[in-house]
Amino acid sequence: MSQQQLGRGPLRARQPRPTPPVPDAEPPDGSPPARFVGWLGGLGCVAAGYGVFQFLFSVLPGSLDGSAARYLIAGVSGLGTSVAAWLAAALLRARAAAGDPARTAPVGPAALAPGAPGPLPQVFASAYDTLVDQVSVVDDPERGRLTGWPHSLGENMPSPPTPVGTAYGLHIMLDLGVPDGRLSTGDLVDTLWRLRLPDGGWSARSQGSEARPEVTALVLGALARAGTSAERLTAEVERCTSGFTRGQDRAGRESTHVVTTVLRGLLRAAPRSEVLPVLREALADGAISDPHRDHRRCWGYRLHAPYGPPSALHTAQAVVALDRAARVLGENAGARAAREDGVRWLLTCPETSHDTCADLRNLQEEVRRPRTDDPLRHEVLNVRHFTASWVARALLAPGALAVARADGLEEEWRVRLDGAVAAVWAGQTDGIWLWGRGDSAELRRPMWMTYQGLSALRAHAVWMYQPVG
Repeated sequence: MSQQQLGRGPLRARQPRPTPPVPDAEPPDGSPPARFVGWLGGLGCVAAGYGVFQFLFSVLPGSLDGSAARYLIAGVSGLGTSVAAWLAAALLRARAAAGDPARTAPVGPAALAPGAPGPLPQVFASAYDTLVDQVSVVDDPERGRLTGWPHSLGENMPSPPTPVGTAYGLHIMLDLGVPDGRLSTGDLVDTLWRLRLPDGGWSARSQGSEARPEVTALVLGALARAGTSAERLTAEVERCTSGFTRGQDRAGRESTHVVTTVLRGLLRAAPRSEVLPVLREALADGAISDPHRDHRRCWGYRLHAPYGPPSALHTAQAVVALDRAARVLGENAGARAAREDGVRWLLTCPETSHDTCADLRNLQEEVRRPRTDDPLRHEVLNVRHFTASWVARALLAPGALAVARADGLEEEWRVRLDGAVAAVWAGQTDGIWLWGRGDSAELRRPMWMTYQGLSALRAHAVWMYQPVG
């Protein structure tokens, strides 16, 4: 899980990547042979030959057996130059027509031999190996055997599994397809049920013993995706939705992050729930107009005043949730207009480097709720966000490209998607993503961040796949 005291979250500095050359453009400086051939081509074959003839005739010494010899030497040299220039120009034209591999071959991972695998399978395999190596298995005296992960990898061992870490780990296993039997999704599912609170529902480790809707919806979504029956989920869905009202959880209902998280989880676990249209309308109504981007509607971190400044992170979360809701519930005019404006807002980033722009800055926020046992005190949930992954997932939503095409912004869509995916890729080492803790050198490897990174790369790979032939 992740979010912001807006604008104050840590942004890991990334060096801008060098811009790849346009395939059909000449190098800006060029090699000496290329410059010479270009010069000759500019003169023309005959003109080049005549220029060489004049030059040699003027510099050859007069003692060279008279003017006839000078004419002969200069003429042969000029003719040879004309033929050479013509052949060089023809060769360059043939290379351009055939797509000369010396000029068009990509560099980096894409330059592998035909049929060689790309780097993504190795990243997935490395991530799976790491999760297998660091799975936590604990025999709890009250809840039995627990198999899963804590909030972050590499915590002091043994760290008991948590609902958040194990739910994201289950999502990762389902994305990767569990290639072997070293991990059992059945064990992960059983552990999530054993981690359920005595009164039902689930909470994050920092939230204590009171169930919270965003964590409950996250767990329910993972359980439903793993194949848990709707009948078994029904009671937990009811507990989650009945307490998620402005009267009982005002802070949650006014938080863009919390509402989108609950909406996404329940779309998986209870697609016929009556609360889903209500949450969709609350989300659409919470959009704000941004005068700095043609008054396009977008989202801040709150759905009610004070909304907070426009946020690419929260706009991307809203676009993803509304797009999924449209596929499950259908879509009315208001929700469609808000979703489409959110896509347009993401496409109007004013910066030029879209893999390091401010729209991709990682954010952090707090969700503060009064404690039910002491309303004068607050429960504080620190939420961090992997912004680039959310922007990539929003632009990969099925409706996003349709909006871009309708508005003639397909090139802008491609450029911004490429930038977001590049930023996601740059954040991983062997398939695991790290979160820097402010100005500290200490790094954490949260499960939610690795899930979001892998999910974004997987979605992009599926989207970009082109069958051969």
